[in-house]
Amino acid sequence: MDADVIIIGSGAGGGTIARALADSGLNILILERGDYLPREWGNWDPRTVFAEHRYHTHEQWRDQHGKFFSPITGYHVGGNTKFYGAAVLRRRESDFLIRHHKDGNTRAWPICYADLAPFYDQAEAWYFTHGQAGTDPTDPPRGDYPFPPFSHEEDVALVDTALRGMGLHPFPLPLAIHRLDDDPEHSPCVRCPTCDGFPCMLHAKGDAEVCGIRPALEYSNVRLLTKHRVRRLISSADGKRVETVETDQGCFSARLVVLAAGAVNSAALLLASASEQFPTGLANHSDQVGRHYMCHLNSACMALKPGRENRTIFQKTLALNDFYEDSGDPEYPYPLGHIQSLGKVTPGLFHAEQPHLPIPATAWAASHSVDWWLTTEDLPDPTNRVTLDEDGTIRLTWNPKNRESHQRLCHKWRELLKRFGFFGVFFQAMDISATAHQVGTCRFGEDPSESVLDPFCKAHDLENLYVVDASFMPSISAVNPSLTIIANALRVGSHIRRQIKSA
Repeated sequence: MDADVIIIGSGAGGGTIARALADSGLNILILERGDYLPREWGNWDPRTVFAEHRYHTHEQWRDQHGKFFSPITGYHVGGNTKFYGAAVLRRRESDFLIRHHKDGNTRAWPICYADLAPFYDQAEAWYFTHGQAGTDPTDPPRGDYPFPPFSHEEDVALVDTALRGMGLHPFPLPLAIHRLDDDPEHSPCVRCPTCDGFPCMLHAKGDAEVCGIRPALEYSNVRLLTKHRVRRLISSADGKRVETVETDQGCFSARLVVLAAGAVNSAALLLASASEQFPTGLANHSDQVGRHYMCHLNSACMALKPGRENRTIFQKTLALNDFYEDSGDPEYPYPLGHIQSLGKVTPGLFHAEQPHLPIPATAWAASHSVDWWLTTEDLPDPTNRVTLDEDGTIRLTWNPKNRESHQRLCHKWRELLKRFGFFGVFFQAMDISATAHQVGTCRFGEDPSESVLDPFCKAHDLENLYVVDASFMPSISAVNPSLTIIANALRVGSHIRRQIKSA
Protein backbone atom coordinates (compact mmCIF):
# COMPACT_ATOMS: atom_id res chain seq x y z
CA MET A 1 0.00 0.00 0.00
CA ASP A 2 1.03 3.60 -0.54
CA ALA A 3 0.15 4.65 3.02
CA ASP A 4 -1.54 3.57 6.22
CA VAL A 5 -3.85 6.59 6.01
CA ILE A 6 -4.78 8.73 3.00
CA ILE A 7 -6.30 12.12 3.83
CA ILE A 8 -8.17 13.83 1.00
CA GLY A 9 -8.13 17.59 1.55
CA SER A 10 -6.01 19.83 3.77
CA GLY A 11 -8.55 22.26 5.22
CA ALA A 12 -9.95 22.52 8.75
CA GLY A 13 -10.80 18.81 8.93
CA GLY A 14 -8.02 17.28 6.85
CA GLY A 15 -5.23 19.53 8.09
CA THR A 16 -6.19 19.01 11.71
CA ILE A 17 -6.50 15.23 11.58
CA ALA A 18 -3.16 15.07 9.76
CA ARG A 19 -1.50 16.78 12.71
CA ALA A 20 -3.51 14.67 15.19
CA LEU A 21 -2.16 11.46 13.62
CA ALA A 22 1.32 12.71 12.73
CA ASP A 23 3.10 11.40 15.83
CA SER A 24 1.39 7.98 15.66
CA GLY A 25 4.06 6.46 13.45
CA LEU A 26 1.47 5.76 10.75
CA ASN A 27 2.48 6.41 7.16
CA ILE A 28 0.21 9.34 6.22
CA LEU A 29 -0.38 10.66 2.72
CA ILE A 30 -2.28 13.94 2.24
CA LEU A 31 -3.77 14.59 -1.21
CA GLU A 32 -4.62 18.22 -1.98
CA ARG A 33 -6.18 19.20 -5.30
CA GLY A 34 -4.74 22.71 -5.12
CA ASP A 35 -1.33 24.10 -4.26
CA TYR A 36 0.16 26.44 -1.70
CA LEU A 37 -1.48 29.83 -1.99
CA PRO A 38 1.07 32.24 -3.49
CA ARG A 39 2.51 34.75 -1.04
CA GLU A 40 2.27 38.04 -2.90
CA TRP A 41 1.00 41.58 -2.59
CA GLY A 42 -2.34 40.52 -4.06
CA ASN A 43 -3.06 38.72 -0.77
CA TRP A 44 -3.80 42.15 0.72
CA ASP A 45 -5.35 43.81 -2.33
CA PRO A 46 -9.18 44.06 -2.25
CA ARG A 47 -9.47 44.13 -6.03
CA THR A 48 -7.36 40.99 -6.43
CA VAL A 49 -9.29 39.10 -3.75
CA PHE A 50 -12.87 40.35 -4.10
CA ALA A 51 -13.20 41.64 -7.68
CA GLU A 52 -10.85 39.46 -9.70
CA HIS A 53 -11.30 36.41 -7.42
CA ARG A 54 -7.72 35.44 -8.16
CA TYR A 55 -7.61 32.85 -5.38
CA HIS A 56 -11.05 31.33 -5.91
CA THR A 57 -11.86 28.46 -8.21
CA HIS A 58 -12.85 29.23 -11.78
CA GLU A 59 -15.11 26.21 -12.02
CA GLN A 60 -18.84 26.78 -12.15
CA TRP A 61 -21.69 24.92 -10.49
CA ARG A 62 -25.37 24.92 -11.33
CA ASP A 63 -28.24 25.87 -9.06
CA GLN A 64 -31.55 24.00 -8.89
CA HIS A 65 -32.77 25.79 -12.01
CA GLY A 66 -29.72 24.82 -14.04
CA LYS A 67 -28.25 28.32 -13.94
CA PHE A 68 -24.47 28.49 -13.65
CA PHE A 69 -22.86 30.37 -10.75
CA SER A 70 -19.32 30.81 -9.49
CA PRO A 71 -18.90 29.43 -5.95
CA ILE A 72 -16.83 31.57 -3.61
CA THR A 73 -14.45 28.77 -2.69
CA GLY A 74 -10.84 27.91 -3.35
CA TYR A 75 -8.51 24.93 -3.43
CA HIS A 76 -5.28 25.51 -1.55
CA VAL A 77 -3.17 23.92 1.15
CA GLY A 78 -5.18 24.91 4.22
CA GLY A 79 -8.45 24.96 2.28
CA ASN A 80 -10.88 27.78 2.85
CA THR A 81 -9.40 28.55 6.26
CA LYS A 82 -6.86 30.59 4.28
CA PHE A 83 -9.70 33.10 3.81
CA TYR A 84 -11.89 32.68 6.87
CA GLY A 85 -12.37 35.50 9.35
CA ALA A 86 -10.81 33.32 12.10
CA ALA A 87 -13.90 33.62 14.32
CA VAL A 88 -13.86 30.38 16.30
CA LEU A 89 -16.88 29.88 18.57
CA ARG A 90 -17.96 26.70 20.29
CA ARG A 91 -21.46 25.42 19.68
CA ARG A 92 -23.82 26.15 22.56
CA GLU A 93 -24.93 23.12 24.62
CA SER A 94 -28.43 23.50 23.14
CA ASP A 95 -26.96 23.31 19.62
CA PHE A 96 -26.51 19.56 20.11
CA LEU A 97 -30.22 19.09 20.88
CA ILE A 98 -33.42 19.56 18.92
CA ARG A 99 -34.15 23.28 18.57
CA HIS A 100 -37.54 24.59 17.56
CA HIS A 101 -37.75 27.25 14.86
CA LYS A 102 -40.75 28.72 13.11
CA ASP A 103 -39.83 26.88 9.90
CA GLY A 104 -39.21 23.55 11.65
CA ASN A 105 -36.86 21.78 14.00
CA THR A 106 -33.18 20.94 13.98
CA ARG A 107 -31.93 17.39 14.38
CA ALA A 108 -30.27 16.19 17.60
CA TRP A 109 -26.64 15.06 17.42
CA PRO A 110 -25.56 11.54 18.47
CA ILE A 111 -22.99 13.20 20.76
CA CYS A 112 -23.36 16.01 23.30
CA TYR A 113 -21.28 19.05 24.16
CA ALA A 114 -19.41 17.17 26.91
CA ASP A 115 -18.15 14.65 24.32
CA LEU A 116 -16.59 17.44 22.29
CA ALA A 117 -15.49 19.78 25.10
CA PRO A 118 -11.94 18.39 25.61
CA PHE A 119 -11.35 18.55 21.87
CA TYR A 120 -12.57 22.14 21.79
CA ASP A 121 -9.90 22.84 24.42
CA GLN A 122 -7.23 21.22 22.25
CA ALA A 123 -8.48 22.95 19.10
CA GLU A 124 -8.29 26.37 20.76
CA ALA A 125 -4.75 25.63 21.94
CA TRP A 126 -3.55 24.47 18.52
CA TYR A 127 -5.16 27.39 16.74
CA PHE A 128 -3.92 29.95 19.35
CA THR A 129 -7.39 31.23 20.17
CA HIS A 130 -7.96 34.57 21.91
CA GLY A 131 -11.09 35.18 23.98
CA GLN A 132 -12.54 35.80 27.43
CA ALA A 133 -14.51 33.11 29.23
CA GLY A 134 -17.61 34.10 31.18
CA THR A 135 -18.56 37.13 29.07
CA ASP A 136 -21.11 35.41 26.81
CA PRO A 137 -24.14 34.21 28.82
CA THR A 138 -24.93 31.54 26.21
CA ASP A 139 -21.40 30.11 26.26
CA PRO A 140 -21.15 26.44 27.32
CA PRO A 141 -19.07 25.39 30.34
CA ARG A 142 -15.40 25.97 29.64
CA GLY A 143 -12.06 27.02 31.10
CA ASP A 144 -9.98 30.03 30.17
CA TYR A 145 -8.94 30.73 26.60
CA PRO A 146 -5.28 30.14 25.68
CA PHE A 147 -4.81 33.87 25.02
CA PRO A 148 -6.58 37.06 26.20
CA PRO A 149 -9.13 38.70 23.89
CA PHE A 150 -8.32 41.23 21.21
CA SER A 151 -9.02 44.74 22.47
CA HIS A 152 -11.67 46.92 20.82
CA GLU A 153 -10.66 50.01 18.90
CA GLU A 154 -12.51 53.23 19.71
CA ASP A 155 -15.59 52.96 17.48
CA VAL A 156 -16.18 49.30 18.34
CA ALA A 157 -15.73 50.12 22.03
CA LEU A 158 -18.43 52.79 21.74
CA VAL A 159 -20.89 50.22 20.39
CA ASP A 160 -19.88 47.80 23.15
CA THR A 161 -20.59 50.44 25.81
CA ALA A 162 -23.92 51.41 24.23
CA LEU A 163 -25.09 47.78 24.09
CA ARG A 164 -24.21 47.27 27.74
CA GLY A 165 -26.15 50.41 28.58
CA MET A 166 -29.21 48.78 27.04
CA GLY A 167 -28.84 45.72 29.25
CA LEU A 168 -27.38 43.52 26.50
CA HIS A 169 -24.32 41.28 26.80
CA PRO A 170 -21.72 41.91 24.09
CA PHE A 171 -18.50 39.88 24.42
CA PRO A 172 -15.05 39.71 22.81
CA LEU A 173 -15.24 37.63 19.63
CA PRO A 174 -13.00 34.54 19.94
CA LEU A 175 -10.33 34.73 17.24
CA ALA A 176 -7.74 32.26 15.97
CA ILE A 177 -4.95 34.72 15.26
CA HIS A 178 -1.34 34.58 16.43
CA ARG A 179 -1.16 37.89 18.24
CA LEU A 180 1.24 38.50 21.13
CA ASP A 181 0.04 41.66 22.87
CA ASP A 182 2.72 41.27 25.53
CA ASP A 183 5.43 41.15 22.86
CA PRO A 184 4.21 43.20 19.86
CA GLU A 185 7.72 43.48 18.42
CA HIS A 186 7.73 39.73 17.74
CA SER A 187 4.03 39.22 17.15
CA PRO A 188 3.18 37.71 13.74
CA CYS A 189 -0.13 39.63 13.66
CA VAL A 190 -0.01 43.39 13.02
CA ARG A 191 -3.80 43.97 13.39
CA CYS A 192 -4.17 44.93 9.75
CA PRO A 193 -7.48 45.62 7.92
CA THR A 194 -6.87 42.74 5.49
CA CYS A 195 -7.71 39.74 7.67
CA ASP A 196 -11.39 38.88 7.31
CA GLY A 197 -11.82 37.32 3.85
CA PHE A 198 -8.16 37.80 2.90
CA PRO A 199 -5.26 35.34 3.08
CA CYS A 200 -2.66 36.39 5.64
CA MET A 201 0.66 37.26 4.04
CA LEU A 202 2.33 37.05 7.46
CA HIS A 203 0.93 33.57 8.23
CA ALA A 204 -0.44 35.00 11.47
CA LYS A 205 -3.95 33.66 10.94
CA GLY A 206 -4.73 30.35 12.64
CA ASP A 207 -5.52 28.51 9.43
CA ALA A 208 -5.22 24.81 8.67
CA GLU A 209 -1.94 25.22 6.81
CA VAL A 210 -0.22 27.03 9.67
CA CYS A 211 -1.79 25.05 12.53
CA GLY A 212 -2.38 21.67 10.87
CA ILE A 213 -0.35 20.85 7.78
CA ARG A 214 2.94 22.54 8.70
CA PRO A 215 3.24 20.85 12.13
CA ALA A 216 2.23 17.51 10.57
CA LEU A 217 4.92 17.74 7.89
CA GLU A 218 7.60 18.04 10.56
CA TYR A 219 7.22 14.25 10.91
CA SER A 220 9.00 12.10 8.33
CA ASN A 221 6.04 9.70 8.12
CA VAL A 222 3.75 12.45 6.71
CA ARG A 223 3.72 13.39 3.03
CA LEU A 224 1.73 16.01 1.14
CA LEU A 225 1.05 15.82 -2.60
CA THR A 226 -0.38 19.00 -4.08
CA LYS A 227 -2.17 19.29 -7.44
CA HIS A 228 -3.64 15.82 -6.94
CA ARG A 229 -7.38 16.04 -7.50
CA VAL A 230 -9.23 12.91 -6.40
CA ARG A 231 -11.70 11.79 -9.05
CA ARG A 232 -13.13 8.56 -7.62
CA LEU A 233 -12.96 6.22 -4.67
CA ILE A 234 -13.06 2.58 -5.79
CA SER A 235 -14.39 -0.04 -3.41
CA SER A 236 -13.25 -3.63 -3.05
CA ALA A 237 -15.07 -6.41 -4.85
CA ASP A 238 -17.10 -7.22 -1.75
CA GLY A 239 -18.04 -3.55 -1.29
CA LYS A 240 -16.72 -3.42 2.27
CA ARG A 241 -13.67 -1.20 1.89
CA VAL A 242 -12.24 1.64 -0.16
CA GLU A 243 -9.54 -0.12 -2.14
CA THR A 244 -8.23 2.61 -4.43
CA VAL A 245 -8.11 6.40 -4.43
CA GLU A 246 -8.03 7.51 -8.04
CA THR A 247 -6.60 10.95 -8.81
CA ASP A 248 -5.83 12.79 -12.02
CA GLN A 249 -2.16 11.96 -11.34
CA GLY A 250 -2.48 8.25 -10.56
CA CYS A 251 -3.95 5.77 -8.07
CA PHE A 252 -3.17 5.23 -4.38
CA SER A 253 -4.23 2.74 -1.72
CA ALA A 254 -4.22 2.75 2.09
CA ARG A 255 -5.60 0.94 5.12
CA LEU A 256 -7.79 3.93 5.98
CA VAL A 257 -9.16 6.75 3.86
CA VAL A 258 -10.19 10.06 5.45
CA LEU A 259 -12.30 12.32 3.25
CA ALA A 260 -12.17 16.05 4.01
CA ALA A 261 -12.86 17.87 0.76
CA GLY A 262 -15.67 20.09 2.10
CA ALA A 263 -19.37 19.36 2.43
CA VAL A 264 -20.12 19.98 -1.25
CA ASN A 265 -17.07 18.32 -2.79
CA SER A 266 -17.01 15.34 -0.42
CA ALA A 267 -20.61 14.56 -1.32
CA ALA A 268 -19.85 15.08 -5.01
CA LEU A 269 -16.88 12.71 -4.83
CA LEU A 270 -18.94 9.97 -3.17
CA LEU A 271 -21.67 10.39 -5.80
CA ALA A 272 -19.05 10.27 -8.57
CA SER A 273 -17.78 6.99 -7.08
CA ALA A 274 -20.95 5.03 -7.92
CA SER A 275 -20.32 1.40 -8.78
CA GLU A 276 -22.07 -1.94 -9.06
CA GLN A 277 -21.97 -2.30 -5.27
CA PHE A 278 -23.05 1.32 -4.75
CA PRO A 279 -25.21 2.30 -7.75
CA THR A 280 -26.34 5.62 -6.22
CA GLY A 281 -22.92 6.64 -4.92
CA LEU A 282 -20.29 5.27 -2.55
CA ALA A 283 -21.43 4.89 1.08
CA ASN A 284 -24.95 5.79 -0.06
CA HIS A 285 -27.14 2.80 0.76
CA SER A 286 -29.18 5.23 2.88
CA ASP A 287 -29.68 7.63 -0.06
CA GLN A 288 -28.55 10.42 2.27
CA VAL A 289 -25.26 11.40 0.58
CA GLY A 290 -25.57 14.97 -0.64
CA ARG A 291 -28.87 15.60 1.14
CA HIS A 292 -29.58 18.06 3.97
CA TYR A 293 -27.16 20.65 2.66
CA MET A 294 -27.20 23.64 5.01
CA CYS A 295 -25.55 27.03 4.83
CA HIS A 296 -26.03 29.92 7.21
CA LEU A 297 -28.37 32.74 6.35
CA ASN A 298 -25.74 35.47 6.42
CA SER A 299 -25.95 39.20 5.85
CA ALA A 300 -23.24 41.82 5.83
CA CYS A 301 -24.22 45.11 7.42
CA MET A 302 -22.86 48.64 7.04
CA ALA A 303 -23.97 51.11 9.72
CA LEU A 304 -23.26 54.73 8.83
CA LYS A 305 -22.71 57.61 11.20
CA PRO A 306 -22.37 60.71 8.96
CA GLY A 307 -20.82 62.99 11.57
CA ARG A 308 -18.08 60.58 12.62
CA GLU A 309 -15.30 59.01 10.59
CA ASN A 310 -14.45 55.49 11.66
CA ARG A 311 -10.69 55.12 11.78
CA THR A 312 -10.77 51.55 13.06
CA ILE A 313 -8.18 49.28 11.45
CA PHE A 314 -8.82 45.89 13.09
CA GLN A 315 -12.57 45.86 13.63
CA LYS A 316 -13.56 42.19 14.04
CA THR A 317 -13.51 42.00 17.86
CA LEU A 318 -17.11 42.14 19.14
CA ALA A 319 -20.03 39.68 19.19
CA LEU A 320 -23.56 39.46 20.58
CA ASN A 321 -25.68 36.38 21.35
CA ASP A 322 -28.63 37.97 23.20
CA PHE A 323 -30.99 36.82 20.44
CA TYR A 324 -29.40 33.42 19.94
CA GLU A 325 -31.91 31.33 21.89
CA ASP A 326 -34.93 33.64 21.78
CA SER A 327 -36.05 36.74 19.91
CA GLY A 328 -37.17 38.46 23.09
CA ASP A 329 -40.60 38.95 21.53
CA PRO A 330 -43.35 36.85 23.17
CA GLU A 331 -45.28 36.93 19.89
CA TYR A 332 -42.31 35.35 18.08
CA PRO A 333 -40.77 32.86 20.54
CA TYR A 334 -38.05 31.59 18.22
CA PRO A 335 -34.26 31.99 17.99
CA LEU A 336 -32.94 34.71 15.69
CA GLY A 337 -29.20 34.21 15.58
CA HIS A 338 -25.73 35.60 16.16
CA ILE A 339 -24.14 39.01 15.49
CA GLN A 340 -20.44 39.78 15.18
CA SER A 341 -18.38 42.66 13.91
CA LEU A 342 -16.99 42.32 10.40
CA GLY A 343 -13.52 43.08 9.15
CA LYS A 344 -13.39 46.80 8.33
CA VAL A 345 -14.95 47.66 5.00
CA THR A 346 -12.34 49.92 3.43
CA PRO A 347 -12.94 52.22 0.44
CA GLY A 348 -10.97 49.84 -1.79
CA LEU A 349 -12.90 46.81 -0.61
CA PHE A 350 -16.30 48.50 -0.96
CA HIS A 351 -15.50 49.64 -4.48
CA ALA A 352 -14.27 46.15 -5.40
CA GLU A 353 -17.59 44.72 -4.21
CA GLN A 354 -19.74 47.54 -5.70
CA PRO A 355 -17.84 48.76 -8.80
CA HIS A 356 -20.99 50.33 -10.30
CA LEU A 357 -21.14 52.93 -7.51
CA PRO A 358 -19.16 56.20 -7.83
CA ILE A 359 -15.78 56.04 -6.14
CA PRO A 360 -16.41 59.17 -3.98
CA ALA A 361 -19.64 57.59 -2.67
CA THR A 362 -18.01 54.25 -1.77
CA ALA A 363 -15.04 56.03 -0.18
CA TRP A 364 -17.28 58.21 2.00
CA ALA A 365 -19.54 55.32 3.04
CA ALA A 366 -16.65 53.03 3.93
CA SER A 367 -14.91 55.69 5.98
CA HIS A 368 -18.07 56.40 7.99
CA SER A 369 -19.30 52.84 8.59
CA VAL A 370 -19.05 50.29 11.37
CA ASP A 371 -19.55 46.87 9.82
CA TRP A 372 -21.27 43.70 11.00
CA TRP A 373 -22.03 40.07 10.10
CA LEU A 374 -25.40 38.56 11.06
CA THR A 375 -26.04 34.80 11.08
CA THR A 376 -29.23 32.75 11.38
CA GLU A 377 -29.47 28.97 11.50
CA ASP A 378 -30.52 27.07 8.39
CA LEU A 379 -32.53 23.85 8.82
CA PRO A 380 -31.99 20.35 7.43
CA ASP A 381 -34.12 19.53 4.39
CA PRO A 382 -33.56 16.44 2.21
CA THR A 383 -34.44 18.43 -0.92
CA ASN A 384 -31.56 20.84 -0.29
CA ARG A 385 -28.80 18.74 -1.73
CA VAL A 386 -25.70 18.20 -3.82
CA THR A 387 -26.14 16.19 -7.02
CA LEU A 388 -24.12 15.65 -10.20
CA ASP A 389 -25.38 16.45 -13.67
CA GLU A 390 -24.67 14.05 -16.53
CA ASP A 391 -21.57 16.05 -17.50
CA GLY A 392 -20.22 15.79 -13.93
CA THR A 393 -21.01 19.39 -12.99
CA ILE A 394 -22.00 19.93 -9.38
CA ARG A 395 -25.62 21.00 -8.96
CA LEU A 396 -26.48 22.66 -5.66
CA THR A 397 -30.13 22.92 -4.68
CA TRP A 398 -30.60 25.31 -1.77
CA ASN A 399 -33.76 26.95 -0.51
CA PRO A 400 -32.76 28.18 2.95
CA LYS A 401 -35.12 28.04 5.91
CA ASN A 402 -35.70 30.69 8.58
CA ARG A 403 -35.81 33.70 6.27
CA GLU A 404 -38.29 35.47 8.54
CA SER A 405 -36.09 34.94 11.59
CA HIS A 406 -33.12 36.36 9.72
CA GLN A 407 -35.12 39.38 8.60
CA ARG A 408 -36.22 39.94 12.18
CA LEU A 409 -32.60 39.75 13.35
CA CYS A 410 -31.60 42.36 10.78
CA HIS A 411 -34.54 44.58 11.75
CA LYS A 412 -33.73 44.31 15.46
CA TRP A 413 -30.08 45.15 14.83
CA ARG A 414 -31.02 48.14 12.68
CA GLU A 415 -33.27 49.51 15.43
CA LEU A 416 -30.56 49.07 18.07
CA LEU A 417 -27.92 50.77 15.95
CA LYS A 418 -30.22 53.69 15.18
CA ARG A 419 -30.86 54.16 18.90
CA PHE A 420 -27.24 55.11 19.42
CA GLY A 421 -26.69 57.35 16.47
CA PHE A 422 -26.26 55.38 13.28
CA PHE A 423 -28.23 57.19 10.59
CA GLY A 424 -28.27 54.57 7.83
CA VAL A 425 -28.05 50.80 8.33
CA PHE A 426 -27.81 48.69 5.18
CA PHE A 427 -27.73 44.92 4.69
CA GLN A 428 -26.55 42.66 1.89
CA ALA A 429 -27.72 39.05 2.10
CA MET A 430 -25.38 36.31 0.91
CA ASP A 431 -26.62 34.18 -1.99
CA ILE A 432 -26.00 30.58 -3.06
CA SER A 433 -22.45 31.36 -4.21
CA ALA A 434 -21.37 32.13 -0.62
CA THR A 435 -20.58 28.55 0.37
CA ALA A 436 -18.08 29.21 3.17
CA HIS A 437 -20.38 27.78 5.88
CA GLN A 438 -21.42 24.61 4.02
CA VAL A 439 -22.42 21.61 6.16
CA GLY A 440 -24.59 18.54 6.40
CA THR A 441 -24.28 16.42 3.26
CA CYS A 442 -22.97 13.25 4.97
CA ARG A 443 -24.52 13.60 8.40
CA PHE A 444 -23.60 11.28 11.25
CA GLY A 445 -26.01 9.31 13.43
CA GLU A 446 -26.84 5.98 15.00
CA ASP A 447 -29.34 4.82 12.37
CA PRO A 448 -27.72 3.71 9.06
CA SER A 449 -31.00 4.27 7.24
CA GLU A 450 -31.06 7.97 8.15
CA SER A 451 -27.38 8.88 8.19
CA VAL A 452 -24.21 8.31 6.19
CA LEU A 453 -21.70 8.16 9.05
CA ASP A 454 -21.66 6.57 12.49
CA PRO A 455 -21.04 8.72 15.61
CA PHE A 456 -17.27 8.53 15.01
CA CYS A 457 -17.72 9.67 11.41
CA LYS A 458 -16.95 6.29 9.82
CA ALA A 459 -19.19 5.46 6.88
CA HIS A 460 -21.88 2.98 7.91
CA ASP A 461 -21.40 1.10 4.64
CA LEU A 462 -17.60 0.79 4.65
CA GLU A 463 -14.98 -0.44 7.10
CA ASN A 464 -12.24 2.06 6.32
CA LEU A 465 -13.78 5.36 5.20
CA TYR A 466 -14.09 8.38 7.52
CA VAL A 467 -15.39 11.87 6.70
CA VAL A 468 -14.12 14.76 8.86
CA ASP A 469 -15.15 17.98 7.16
CA ALA A 470 -18.44 19.80 7.89
CA SER A 471 -20.38 17.11 6.00
CA PHE A 472 -20.94 15.23 9.26
CA MET A 473 -23.06 17.94 10.93
CA PRO A 474 -26.81 17.16 11.22
CA SER A 475 -27.48 20.80 12.18
CA ILE A 476 -25.56 24.00 11.57
CA SER A 477 -26.35 26.17 14.67
CA ALA A 478 -25.87 29.92 14.24
CA VAL A 479 -22.16 30.23 15.02
CA ASN A 480 -19.20 29.78 12.69
CA PRO A 481 -18.61 26.05 12.07
CA SER A 482 -14.79 26.11 11.85
CA LEU A 483 -13.91 25.32 15.46
CA THR A 484 -16.40 22.45 15.58
CA ILE A 485 -14.90 20.95 12.40
CA ILE A 486 -11.44 21.20 13.98
CA ALA A 487 -12.54 19.76 17.32
CA ASN A 488 -14.40 16.89 15.67
CA ALA A 489 -11.35 16.06 13.53
CA LEU A 490 -9.36 15.80 16.77
CA ARG A 491 -12.08 13.55 18.25
CA VAL A 492 -12.06 11.27 15.20
CA GLY A 493 -8.26 11.24 15.16
CA SER A 494 -8.24 10.09 18.78
CA HIS A 495 -10.73 7.35 17.91
CA ILE A 496 -8.66 6.16 14.94
CA ARG A 497 -5.56 5.92 17.12
CA ARG A 498 -7.46 3.78 19.63
CA GLN A 499 -8.82 1.55 16.88
CA ILE A 500 -5.41 0.98 15.32
CA LYS A 501 -3.78 0.36 18.70
CA SER A 502 -6.35 -2.30 19.57
CA ALA A 503 -6.22 -3.96 16.13
